[in-house]
Amino acid sequence: MMCSTENGDQQQCYLVLENGAVFPGKAFGARKPVDGEIVFQTGMVGYPESLTDPSYHAQILVLTYPIIGNYGVPGKATDEHGIPYFFESHRIWAAALVVGEHCDHPSHWRKTKTLAQWMAEEQVPGIQGVDTRMLTKMIREKGSMLGKIIYSLPLTDDTAKISDPNLRNLVDEVSIKFLFQAPKTYNPKGSPRICAIDCGLKYNQLRCFINRGARVDLVPWNHKLNVNEFDGLFLSNGPGNPEMCLKTIENIRNVMNSGQVKPIFGICLGHQLLSMAIGCSSYKMKYGNRGHNQPCIHYATLRCNMTSQNHGFAINTETLPEGWIELFTNANDKTNEGIAHKSLPYFRYGFLTILFIRARTHACKTQGCCRPLCHFFDTFQFSLKTLNLLTSFAFVVHIAVYVIFFIKINYDKVVHVQG
Repeated sequence: MMCSTENGDQQQCYLVLENGAVFPGKAFGARKPVDGEIVFQTGMVGYPESLTDPSYHAQILVLTYPIIGNYGVPGKATDEHGIPYFFESHRIWAAALVVGEHCDHPSHWRKTKTLAQWMAEEQVPGIQGVDTRMLTKMIREKGSMLGKIIYSLPLTDDTAKISDPNLRNLVDEVSIKFLFQAPKTYNPKGSPRICAIDCGLKYNQLRCFINRGARVDLVPWNHKLNVNEFDGLFLSNGPGNPEMCLKTIENIRNVMNSGQVKPIFGICLGHQLLSMAIGCSSYKMKYGNRGHNQPCIHYATLRCNMTSQNHGFAINTETLPEGWIELFTNANDKTNEGIAHKSLPYFRYGFLTILFIRARTHACKTQGCCRPLCHFFDTFQFSLKTLNLLTSFAFVVHIAVYVIFFIKINYDKVVHVQG
């Protein structure tokens, strides 16, 4: 497929880094100055999903693949639950997009518009003509840094200032909002009942639960949790520093200390929040792990799983308390990617089990969107059903013991009277 580009009428713009480096390029999408943290992503495809991933909120996303936009942007078709097939949220969350080359004439039977048109509608600026691999190498060597897109040089006192988004509570900015209302429920007749804390949840996580028959109640990041209102707790991915979510950590800790065992499953930021709820500490990574091909080693089997990741913070496993074990380690930088409790159904992963494989299916059908790691959702559902079965069995045993005790007391009374 030939993909042509049109550069004649594009405005000159510049990507300026906090270390003073300047990358000239041509503007596409919206035309507005913007700043944020510069992060890179190595995926070859999946830019509609990446741009709408709330984990990229307030970040300037650099895509290392040479040409982006060659299959356009699909329409907003939804499934029977009202969830869009081709996006991870209702809007673009990335602050800006940096690419080597943008394709103005894409070719795909599902496309409804170009990437530039979509970004202009969403008021998101882009810059092309940048040597993204050189930029990525700079970030890898010097570490994560801030940057901004501007449209003229030299820099002034105002344009030289770059705000750090990690000083804000980004989770609060992306999480679902409701006041004095019931949680947003998906598949209300489903079972088991899962309470999903929206720290920046991706639509595909909803699909993976719903297509396994579960009911999902979506609540804000700081929602006070009632252990009697759900069978299991899910902690979603999200942007920014986990230390900004102290209320979420407190709520998770309260559930774990409630006296009722409820399975808890965390992904990405949810992994970090659950780890901090048990006393672990977090730290900012040099440049984070972002891409669709991150290798993770499973401790029990020593097998390597290829995962999709998007996180800039990690957990210090030296602070892991007794009773917990490491499950996964990133094979590239040796950072922790998953832990679990030895005996209780608490587990979480630092990677995303949702891969961008949608060639044959719209939604998650176990073989369509999150293979080969969809079994983590199955494990969570299995722990829910097993715990419910054990609870029911314990209740029956309790009633049986009570009935036997009651019969024995009355029998003793009868024997005593007769004697």
